Amino acid sequence: MARKLDDILDRLQAATDLAALERVVFDLRDAYDVEHLVYHSVRSGGDQWAALTYGQDWVDAYVENNFQTIDPVVLSCFRGFTPVDWKALDWSGRPARTLLGEAVANGLGNQGYSLPIRGPSGQFALFTVNHRIGDDSWGRFTRANMHELLLAAHYVNERALVLGGEGPPPHQALSPRETDALTLLAAGKSRAQAAERLKISEHTLRVYIESARFKLGALNTTHAVANALSRGLICL
Repeated sequence: MARKLDDILDRLQAATDLAALERVVFDLRDAYDVEHLVYHSVRSGGDQWAALTYGQDWVDAYVENNFQTIDPVVLSCFRGFTPVDWKALDWSGRPARTLLGEAVANGLGNQGYSLPIRGPSGQFALFTVNHRIGDDSWGRFTRANMHELLLAAHYVNERALVLGGEGPPPHQALSPRETDALTLLAAGKSRAQAAERLKISEHTLRVYIESARFKLGALNTTHAVANALSRGLICL
């Protein structure tokens, strides 16, 4: 795991309140040198909390115009579990084109990548990275960094739940290493590749996988990965 991600995870664990967590989100944006980074969580009861680097004018305009009701990013992520590259979405409708034009005009950048996260008790969160670069550069950036950013998204969500007083139920709480192991397997890595990525032995990896399987009540590794994905415990 890259050193910069290790540093960010250390800061996440050290955050003692939501204000400190918000500062870490800004640190994460700066560490990966992207235009903007957003974390927005909505609990089942309707309570919301966000840490975002967008300008306040854009945030106010988005809320005032109820853009969330027409935003292809929000609609796609709410329906699915997997990350969404904005360029792959349908922006052909006039409301969506208007929204995109307003977003770019407010400095969001012409590229975006969003991840839906589903937590305990109906909690839903959205983690987004924005950048202002060409398609080729964006492709290189996502291949080099998106895996780490998606792992960071999980940790940000987990910390936000804890600091907000709504941590995951004990039987769902995976350790960071268990989360890393299942995430790599979900991304298609073999056990050997996952162990190499985490710089541990395959035997140690197996211990993490079996521990996660037990916590999730899964019959096998595939079932554990599926359960973790459906509960929003791991990110792709």
